[in-house]
Amino acid sequence: MAEGGASHRHSIPAEAELRLLAEYCTDVIARVGADMTFSYISPSAERMFRRPVSEIVGQPVREFVFPEDLPIIAAATARLVAGEVDSSTITVRAIRGDGTLLWVEVTSRPIGDYTLGQPGDRAVVMRDVTERKALEDQLTAMATKDGLTGLANRRSFDEALAREWRRTVREMAQMSLLLLDLDHFKGFNDAYGHLVGDDCLRAVAAALQGLTLGPGDLIARYGGEEIAIILVQADAQGAATVAERARVAIEALALPHEATSVPGRVVTASIGAATAVVRTGVSAGMPQALLAAADRALYQAKAGGRNRVETALILAAPD
Repeated sequence: MAEGGASHRHSIPAEAELRLLAEYCTDVIARVGADMTFSYISPSAERMFRRPVSEIVGQPVREFVFPEDLPIIAAATARLVAGEVDSSTITVRAIRGDGTLLWVEVTSRPIGDYTLGQPGDRAVVMRDVTERKALEDQLTAMATKDGLTGLANRRSFDEALAREWRRTVREMAQMSLLLLDLDHFKGFNDAYGHLVGDDCLRAVAAALQGLTLGPGDLIARYGGEEIAIILVQADAQGAATVAERARVAIEALALPHEATSVPGRVVTASIGAATAVVRTGVSAGMPQALLAAADRALYQAKAGGRNRVETALILAAPD
């Protein structure tokens, strides 16, 4: 009897067992046809995507993917079809039935024999990685932001400057850089203490973040009391305008500074604004030349009495 009972408990048909596993698995299993529509999706899709299975099967994959991420799927599909890889794993944003987004890790693999260059059916496994992505983004932010001010840190600045210079070279365009130094900040720390000095830096950072900048521009803590602002595609006049707005915003904080020689006895900043225009046939290398030009302009602003903006223009070589 015992042996018979054990045999009966393990006699679930293979198809029913697979269906049971698909229903209770937290991952979503699907079959995608050559026309990029779902021909099957496991019941777990209802929990993950907050849609009934009937609303997914027979529908194009693109209907459930955030539009900006569709090129990621297209590139992965192209590699599979070309036979460059046997399977593909990507991470994209999916659209739930209630309109919210979730991050999904998608692993796909061709089913059975298929002809290179001909998209066939694929087995797809989808996993919710929203929490993992949030943690990754948090760690990335910690690695790229200055802990005191919340501005981009020096590492992030260096990467952005190199990246924007490459773009400027490609487009044979121009870009600008501001270097900002708080006037007599060592005296401020000596007079009020480093804790108040930290509060001052945070206030200045907040004031600069309140400036209206372009979408690709970056404000970074360059070091100590120095702050750098990358202005992509900005010409000399645009850089000078932003620099003056930054100077005014800091002075308008009206933070008392009895140790300064600047009239008004408030925290102020000297700013060097440099613009690089890419042209062939010149010798200045980048981005070091832009940094050096901004630094020279900053020195001139300090030598000229502080709490002022000085500008520089250089012609930079594309190589």
